[in-house]
Amino acid sequence: MKKNRLLIFCLLTIMACSNNNDNLTDTTDTAETTPNLAYPYPIVDTEETTFYTDVNTISSVSIHEDFYGQDANYTGNQPSYTNNGDGTITDNVTGLMWEKDMGEKISYETAFTKAEQATLGEYNDWRVPTLKELYSLILFTGQVEGQKAVAFFIDTNYFNQPLGNINIGEREIDAQTWSSTAYVGLTMNGDETVFGVNFVDGRIKGYPKYKAGTETPNTMYFRMVRGNMDYGKNNFIDNGDGTISDTATGLMWQKSDNGIGMDWKTSLSYSENLELANYSDWRLPNAKELQSIVDYSRSPQTTNSPAINPIFETTAINDPNNNSGQYPYFWTGTTHLDGVTPYSGAVYIAFGEGQGKMEGVLMDVHGAGCQRSDPKSGNADNYPDYFGPQGDVRYVYNYVRSVRNIDN
Repeated sequence: MKKNRLLIFCLLTIMACSNNNDNLTDTTDTAETTPNLAYPYPIVDTEETTFYTDVNTISSVSIHEDFYGQDANYTGNQPSYTNNGDGTITDNVTGLMWEKDMGEKISYETAFTKAEQATLGEYNDWRVPTLKELYSLILFTGQVEGQKAVAFFIDTNYFNQPLGNINIGEREIDAQTWSSTAYVGLTMNGDETVFGVNFVDGRIKGYPKYKAGTETPNTMYFRMVRGNMDYGKNNFIDNGDGTISDTATGLMWQKSDNGIGMDWKTSLSYSENLELANYSDWRLPNAKELQSIVDYSRSPQTTNSPAINPIFETTAINDPNNNSGQYPYFWTGTTHLDGVTPYSGAVYIAFGEGQGKMEGVLMDVHGAGCQRSDPKSGNADNYPDYFGPQGDVRYVYNYVRSVRNIDN
C-alpha cells in the first residue's frame, strides 16, 4: 500500500514539474541562452591540435616523450557556434550570445551607452562583456608576425574581425577589443587602463583609457554580449589536501605553485609527473583554463598580492630591478604562433604586473592578469631580458600551477 501511494505521489510530482516547465518556456528565454551543462563556467577549448617542440612542429607526441602534455594532447569543450541570422551569434558551449559585427571603434563610456540602448535581434539585455567572457572567444589557431596579421585568433566564419587601418597610420594589429574590465592598478605613467583581447595578435593587455597627457578618450572595438550571467564567476573550494576545486569550471587546481622557474619542456614534464592528493592525472593548463582563475579585482599595486584569489598560495619574486613584491608569470601548454620563428613561443599569464622597460624605466605596461608569450627555451643566464616596443620583460623560466578535471 505504501509503495502504491509513493508511486502515485511521484507521478503527480513529475506531472506538476512538467506543467511548470511548460509555463516557463512560454514566459522566459532562459533555455536559449544558458547551456545544459554541469558547470556554469565551461572553458571553451583553444582548438590547438598541432604538436610542437620548442622550435618546430612535429607529427605527434606520445606519453613519456619530451613535450608530452601540451595543449594538443588534451581535448576540451570544442568551439560550437550558431549564426542566428539576425546579426547575433550563439556560443553553444557557454550559452553566451554575441554581436556578430562590432561596428566602429568607440570610447569606453560610449560602449555602455550602446549596450543599454541596443535592441539587436530584438533583445534589450545586451551588456559590455567582462574580460573572461570576451576571452572565451579566443582560439589559438591564429598566427601573427610582429605587426602583420597571418590568421585571426577568432572564428571568422561567425564573427567579423577588422584589422587596424594602415591608411591612417595604424598597424594591422591595432584592432583590439575592449572589455568592461578596468584594471584596478595603473599602467605606463599612471594611466587609467582597461583590459582588452587582441584577436589579431592573440594577447590580453591593458590599454590606456585616455590618450597620453590628455582627457581625450581612446577608442577601441567592443563586441556586445548577453545571456549566462554566471559566466566567468568562480566558485573555489579548498579541499584540504593541497588542491582547490572550482565547481564553476569543473577544474581542480594545485593550491601552491611549483616554487621555481622552469622552461616550457620541463614545466610540461613537471605537471605530467605530479602526484598530489592521490591524483596522478595532472597537466599543464591551457591558456583559457589558466586565465579562468585570474582575479582582476586584485593586483600588486592595490592589494599587495598577485591577481588570484588568496585561497591559492603564490610564490613572491623580485622584479628585474631586484624590488620585492612581484609575482611570477605562469606557463600554459598553449603555443603562441608569432614572429619569424612562430613555433618557439608559448603562452603565459602574468599574475603579477605585466612589466616592461621603457626609456630605461621598469614599469607595469600591461597590467596584472595580462596574457602574452615567452620563448619556450633559452639559456637561463640570458634572462630576464626585454623585448618589443614596450620592452616586455621575458623570464622564459616561468612558474607552474597544474590542473586536472574534477570528473576524471
